[in-house]
Amino acid sequence: MPGQGKTVSRKGKEVMNIREVADYLGVHTSTIYKYAQQRIIPAFKIGSDWRFSAKHIDRWIDEKMNADGNGGSNAS
Repeated sequence: MPGQGKTVSRKGKEVMNIREVADYLGVHTSTIYKYAQQRIIPAFKIGSDWRFSAKHIDRWIDEKMNADGNGGSNAS
């Protein structure tokens, strides 16, 4: 899921900002902002800035892949 088929590294960072998470997941920053506000993706705020634990993002990805019942494949 990260990078939608391309290899994207989080460069060993433990905490990422919105742009880094968006790059890691291969989505637009506005999607990450919306997901953070709606508590869809694990996030926390420092002042007015959203931050994301890389460990929790990776766990969230694993949970999403397992929740669809087929390991993340969207094939019918």
